[in-house]
Amino acid sequence: MAFAPMGPEPSFFQALDQHRASLLAALRRGGGEPAGVGTRLASSSEVLASIENIIQDIITSLARNEAPAFTVDNRSTWGNIKFEDSVGLQMAPHCTTRKIKSDSPKSVRNFALILKILSMIYKLVQSDTYATKRDIYYTDSQLFGSQATVDSAIDDISCMLKVPRRCLHVLSTSKGLVAGNLRYMEEDGTKVHCGCATAVAVPSNIQGIWNLITDAKFLLIVEKDATFQRLLDDNFCSKMSPCIMVTGKGVPDLNTRLLVRKLWDTFHIPTVTLVDADPHGIEIMCIYKYGSMSMSFEAHNLTVPAVRWLGLLPSDIKRLNIPKENLIPLTRRDQMKLDSVLKRPYITCQPCWRKEMEIMADSKMKAEIQALTFLSSDYLSRVYLPNKLKFGGWI
Repeated sequence: MAFAPMGPEPSFFQALDQHRASLLAALRRGGGEPAGVGTRLASSSEVLASIENIIQDIITSLARNEAPAFTVDNRSTWGNIKFEDSVGLQMAPHCTTRKIKSDSPKSVRNFALILKILSMIYKLVQSDTYATKRDIYYTDSQLFGSQATVDSAIDDISCMLKVPRRCLHVLSTSKGLVAGNLRYMEEDGTKVHCGCATAVAVPSNIQGIWNLITDAKFLLIVEKDATFQRLLDDNFCSKMSPCIMVTGKGVPDLNTRLLVRKLWDTFHIPTVTLVDADPHGIEIMCIYKYGSMSMSFEAHNLTVPAVRWLGLLPSDIKRLNIPKENLIPLTRRDQMKLDSVLKRPYITCQPCWRKEMEIMADSKMKAEIQALTFLSSDYLSRVYLPNKLKFGGWI
């Protein structure tokens, strides 16, 4: 055993063990994980060759007295997205593209920025060194203008080259946290032992971590940092040991999503989410499970379709008799977000999720996880989550 168990009796985990058995059976029936084009990491020589081909095209255009342009898949329209239950949202094979032209006043600056970042990526890959997105921004902050500009350009380059971003040797600073029953080695040989009392930062180079060890019965993804910290303070990880907890502190960054996917690929343990009963929380859960439109070109590396919704369910609000004064009316923006999620292709294969969202739409009310403190200050960690986990209260 990797860890000494401190949590409940083995019988407590019966529903989770049965759920894991059904997940493994489904994988065996499906022949294992789907082998999409996005799963293979490109070698350094392949990345360098792809960049050289792009530069050669620019030189050829100039030799012909033509204005060079980059052609990038359009990542901002649902028309370019297809859905598969086993993968999530991914780019359609023949999707519409957009041109980033060097002779257009609207896009010439973006063309120049992408060209500059491409040259930086080429040097990083060639020298086998890494840089963060923040490092790239600070090489010429006046030129780039904002970190968001750099982030968008790097995603465009990743999409254009058809390789995962980590193959470009560009890392992003992690904002997520992980705690509980997990050990691993970082690329440089540093041993990391996640504890039940304090969390560690999600690594910046998920590709480089190895020798992952856990006895965890489940992985709990927590939407908000405040809830995550409260669960740590309540000693939830020890009481429910063996388990792993992860938070992306809201909308998850790429590294947190990569870690959740790596934990799924390595251990195939039940993965459940704890989010606010509001449209924003539901969308965050959908990002972990099915991915996002903007990163759909890398869906095979990021999504975990086995994710289940543990709470907070809109139906729980009525079941637990949470008073109306502890609830929050849906804003117009909330209603628009809820309508948008209900129209997404993955909702058709999640009738239980749709029912919960319809309960929210009918009540016109939302609830934060903190609403459970009406029942008692530690109700979430002492009663709500243990009961849900013991009796299979996920959908």
